[in-house]
Amino acid sequence: MQWKAQIMDETQLQRSVTRITHEIIERNHGADHICLLGIKRRGIPLAEMIAGKIRQFESVDVPVGHIDISLYRDDLTELSPQPGTSDCVIPCDVATHTIILVDDVLFTGRTVRAAIDAVIHYGRPKAIQLAVLIDRGHRELPIRPDYVGKNIPTSRSEVVLVKMASIDGSCGVDLCQLP
Repeated sequence: MQWKAQIMDETQLQRSVTRITHEIIERNHGADHICLLGIKRRGIPLAEMIAGKIRQFESVDVPVGHIDISLYRDDLTELSPQPGTSDCVIPCDVATHTIILVDDVLFTGRTVRAAIDAVIHYGRPKAIQLAVLIDRGHRELPIRPDYVGKNIPTSRSEVVLVKMASIDGSCGVDLCQLP
């Protein structure tokens, strides 16, 4: 892959997370009865960042968990009618909460569909909302985010790389070109 451009530096990423947080609080009339679930991998630190901002703005500790969609993907052979994974942590009763799925990049929508399937495996939530840092288009499923940090029109030959300090050692978003 060849680097093309920086889409966001750390300051811009933090600003986007702050805006997403304010939108979540406004749409949900506060932060009671919401649960943030980061989609593994980079959705997890993003969900934790949003939870920290909610704590800062609302003085509420929202439950934060994570979803591993590996066994819910539509491009794998089903292992059972209701596959499960040991790497999902849902720290609340989904029936009494609005679940907000958090991911770094929305592309085809297939990862989000798998995450919704994983959540439904644990019960029927009051609602499911979607927060993404980057929406790059090219949807293959009718999925639309509720909260977006930035819309980036891309070609299919480009890759959006989100870097999170806890995983990559630095924060930011880069655009790269496939060979």
